[in-house]
Amino acid sequence: MTKPPNSQASQLWHLTADALCTRLGCSLQGLTGAEAAERLDRFGPNSDAPPRIEGAMRAILRRLLEPLSLILLVAGIVSMLTGDDIGGLIIVLILAGSIGLDTIQEGHAVRAAEILRRSVALKAEVKRDGAFREIDVEHVVPGDLLRIRAGDIIPADALVLESTAFTAGEAALTGEPYPVQKQAGAVTDPDDTSNALFRGAVAQTGEAIALVVGTGRNSVFGAAAAALAEPQATSPFERDLREFGLVVARATLALVLIVLTIRVVSGRAILDSLLFAVALAVGLTPELLPMTTTVTLSRGALRMAGRKVIVKRLAAIHDLGAMTVLCTDKTGTLTSAEITLARSIGGAGNDAPRAAQLGAIAASLGGDRGSLDAALVAGRPDAVQGWRLAGQQAFDFSRRLGSVLATGPDGALLIVKGAPEAVLALCTMDERAREAAMARARELASEGLRTVAIASRAWSGARREIETDDETDLVFEGLCAFADPPKPTAAAAIARLAAGGVRLKILSGDDPVVVKRLAGLVGLNPERVLSGADIAALSDEALAVQVRSADAFGRLAPDQKSRIVKALQAGGEVVGFLGDGINDAPALKAADVGLSVDGATGVAQAAADMILLASDLEVVADGVEEGRRTFANILKYVRMGASSNFGNMLSMAAASIALPFLPMLPTQILLNNLLYDLSELGIPFDRVSAQATAQPQVWSMARLVRFAAIMGPLSSVFDALTFVALLVLFKASPEEFRTTWFVESMATQILVIFIIRTNGRPWRNWPDPALAASSLTALLAAMVLPFTPLGAWFGFVAPPPIMMAGIALLVVAYLACAELLKPFAIRSGRKN
Repeated sequence: MTKPPNSQASQLWHLTADALCTRLGCSLQGLTGAEAAERLDRFGPNSDAPPRIEGAMRAILRRLLEPLSLILLVAGIVSMLTGDDIGGLIIVLILAGSIGLDTIQEGHAVRAAEILRRSVALKAEVKRDGAFREIDVEHVVPGDLLRIRAGDIIPADALVLESTAFTAGEAALTGEPYPVQKQAGAVTDPDDTSNALFRGAVAQTGEAIALVVGTGRNSVFGAAAAALAEPQATSPFERDLREFGLVVARATLALVLIVLTIRVVSGRAILDSLLFAVALAVGLTPELLPMTTTVTLSRGALRMAGRKVIVKRLAAIHDLGAMTVLCTDKTGTLTSAEITLARSIGGAGNDAPRAAQLGAIAASLGGDRGSLDAALVAGRPDAVQGWRLAGQQAFDFSRRLGSVLATGPDGALLIVKGAPEAVLALCTMDERAREAAMARARELASEGLRTVAIASRAWSGARREIETDDETDLVFEGLCAFADPPKPTAAAAIARLAAGGVRLKILSGDDPVVVKRLAGLVGLNPERVLSGADIAALSDEALAVQVRSADAFGRLAPDQKSRIVKALQAGGEVVGFLGDGINDAPALKAADVGLSVDGATGVAQAAADMILLASDLEVVADGVEEGRRTFANILKYVRMGASSNFGNMLSMAAASIALPFLPMLPTQILLNNLLYDLSELGIPFDRVSAQATAQPQVWSMARLVRFAAIMGPLSSVFDALTFVALLVLFKASPEEFRTTWFVESMATQILVIFIIRTNGRPWRNWPDPALAASSLTALLAAMVLPFTPLGAWFGFVAPPPIMMAGIALLVVAYLACAELLKPFAIRSGRKN
């Protein structure tokens, strides 16, 4: 049995019915209508708190108030006010499109509560005023008596008072794949919940009467659902983007104020200085970053859809690529949640087929076709050929066994199957042999295997009705061992993730013994498994230490799964969580990236950021690679802005102070910025080498600052050399100076993308044709424009050929130096 979370109801299954009635102020005869109405007012409806729904306008406003969005909005407005209507409009449209797409992509959160509401029963049968009757599930209150039959969804947490062959499927709540037998009576083990029912579980067999203890949010299901009502935490990518926006804002403001102040103090024209400072600010603004980010993420989402991953939140693509730890539930993710026959062990302890053969005959002819019977039949599908049913004794949950009388090639045979201790007690064998068989059963249990004992005896006489007294003097045939095996691809996928820098941890509600066995089978460390009881005894600080060394966790409550996720995050990890059950919802919401699967519970899918169309870790590994590829292309744009673009604007600011004339007119700066942005339109389509996806990709501001600190000044140094060459060697006029430097500035800014787009040598990793086309087209336009009539409108003149040749040599020298210094600027230790 698996212990549920720490809701009020989950603390009460070890109490007696009388003690619960005293606490709840009710009797075992049910409630009256008046009492139920009063309790409904006191405890509230048996439903879940609605999620915090963010309206479209509020969502748009929240995104608009991000630092980078504010910078772009101000830059667009200022551009339009200073005469660059087209440039300003483009900036505003790009910003609007990015915010709109983000808002649409993340609108799924509004539907989470409705998905949750539909996933539970709509009607419940309770005893009111002395008689059982159906009511809306929302009107069930603590103190009600429930009657639950096979096929019902249990509407509340409750204590079993009576049961008849009652079992419940709790896989979606606890991760345990086997149906759980429920019966009345006190329990001594604090983790034994065999006398408790939990909201959201499914009754599989029999019937039960139960006393309602917890409803709504005060239930296992409600505790998990409460996570959906909490606001979504800011993702690592969103935090990084915000931090980058703040850095850009501070740098832009500082540079503009310094230039404007010095020029005004020096007696330069105030209007010209103001227009130049505004143009400088626009030039420093990464206008295309939102569009590049959105388009790159959207293309990543399309490629991931081709790899069977549906993306609900675009930023999660980056977070998946940055993931360093993947926590996963067991059932349905690492395992197929399909019970299989693992071993057939003879009476002497050796592997022998007869036990499974007889078990399959009994299951085929008279089984209840539960998961264990289905596994027996699937394991020996031909066993029943030639046999027919002559009589049967249905499985008795109190005796924990059942029997069939079969006639076939071996004559008439009574076959008994059930719990080992129950069947062995009916067999003719000495105590030493019986104890040896029980020891084998316990050994199999320690390996995480469920066992069923098989016994038989020849049937004599014409009577076909089986009585309890007939189930004696049996011959012990052996044990059938069952497992929920790992998926065939699980071990290889885990090894692939580990090779890519992603560690995997199993967070399961199942028995720690089962989790330990699974961990060993899939290549994780099985030596240390922490249980829910261990987690409950640890503080958050202690847990943050313990989770580093443990790979497997068992008997976890939903809130404990989310505690582990948060403990890993506190240690600096980017955490993903893969789960498909109700019990996984809190952890899915708490994780940096939540992953669910097609066919998972509605609650899990609502809480997740991505849905895998194939429940396989190989799909996750594919998604991780795609996330890293997407981030690598976004990083190319950021690197460009942090290198030549920033360096050129810095040079322009310095030149505006030192020179007696403006080094570039405001309209020329804005044109420079526009062509530069157009050159980068191909970045989202660029190729990324396999080495770039080999390890988690993290947006490190320290690395970006280091990159800018090396590559930016390098650009400025060559700008200074250009100034010296133009003024000293070529004696350029102000118009020739502006034109020639415009061409040099565009050449260095655009061509450097082919250098910094890869950590390795550019000729070993060619760019995508789309990036080459956008870059070279923009460069061609910049070089041709001064020699056309349109160039005069921007204040350009045609420079002499010798001046252009000198600039060409400086551009080649700059690119060579950029390639030489690039390893020091990147210093990642990896080629990509």
